[in-house]
Amino acid sequence: MRVVLSAYDSRGGVEPLVGLAVELRELGAEVRVCAPPDEEFGKRLAGVGVEMVPTGRSVRRLVTGRTSPTPGGVPKRAAELVAAFHDNVMAAGEGCDVLVATGLVPAVAGVRSAAEKLGVRYVYASYQPVSLPSPHHRPMPRPGRPLAADVTDNRALWDQDARDAQAVFGEAVNTHRVSIGLPPVDNVRDHVFTNRPWLASDPVLAPWRQPSDLEVVQTGAWLVPDERPLPAGLSAFLDAGTPPVYVGFGSVPMGDPEDIARVTVEAVRAQGRRVIVSHGWAGLAPVGGQDGCFVVGEANHQALFGRTAAVVHHGGAGTTTTATWSGAPQVVVPQGGDQPYFAARVAELGIGTAHDGPAPTVESLSAALRTALAPETRVRATAVAGAIRTDGAAVAARLLLDGGN
Repeated sequence: MRVVLSAYDSRGGVEPLVGLAVELRELGAEVRVCAPPDEEFGKRLAGVGVEMVPTGRSVRRLVTGRTSPTPGGVPKRAAELVAAFHDNVMAAGEGCDVLVATGLVPAVAGVRSAAEKLGVRYVYASYQPVSLPSPHHRPMPRPGRPLAADVTDNRALWDQDARDAQAVFGEAVNTHRVSIGLPPVDNVRDHVFTNRPWLASDPVLAPWRQPSDLEVVQTGAWLVPDERPLPAGLSAFLDAGTPPVYVGFGSVPMGDPEDIARVTVEAVRAQGRRVIVSHGWAGLAPVGGQDGCFVVGEANHQALFGRTAAVVHHGGAGTTTTATWSGAPQVVVPQGGDQPYFAARVAELGIGTAHDGPAPTVESLSAALRTALAPETRVRATAVAGAIRTDGAAVAARLLLDGGN
């Protein structure tokens, strides 16, 4: 069986495809992954022996502002994504049996069109429940389309979300569909999601709530054991003292990197703790005295988080899942998207705290850290870690190979 997986996303959105690809190969399937051309994605997939087809522009350059905005803005970038993912998936998917898509709507729309042209199964997967229409939560705002503050009915907000998605992406998607001989669609969002989307999130950390109009298939998070060793210098730092606090914000821009690093380091040191600062795409750069502070780039979070006193992060699906799985207490500083949802879940589960607002100060972060570092939070985090499912990727792989949706 041949399977093509695709994502236009940051590292946290590509990593689950690594887990699914590994499980599919274990079951004898041939797998390719269409993902952004960022070097780290290619290295990660090559490390597990999976072929990557670079597709679209660099996500890192887009997120960090190194790619100048195009004159057409979002619609033009959407049109580029639709075409890039359609064309690359068509080439990579020749003779395949199923296409799996996740990530930004225009990229997914390109994959859906490729599935129609190839006449093969198509599965859409989300890593968090809040991106899927439900009466139990509000949608996340679309680019340039804030939610109406005076509307409290979630169904009405999701109806507006469908109209917003059509307004933002409809022209790009339909122009491309017509150009390749497919009919236009009047609801891009529901077209790419389908009425039976998969939810690749842990049912303890991020459950799907019923009743719902969608037939959601929750597989569990797509995890893969990461066997990569930690850098020698980082291992030595961990061995040299008490467990430190990890600070990292992944691919999320955080304003002035030096100021954010100063605030976080001061807040951690105020608790009498050593600190590990991850550069990330945010480019955190501590300055001044470095005693008790270690700066790290790419590292195996599974191996690292379990050796920390707490993890301070932005609340992306991937980082939150890994931190929860590792049993590390968390401080989540959400910036947008699905991050406020995961921050709230961490607080609700009692495995950490949600920072109030996206811009921490030494005082606000110190207060959040006191909660996260409390003994009872560690006890709760350890208990929840034991309930996290580790078979989500295996469940999804078997569903794909068995032909189930």
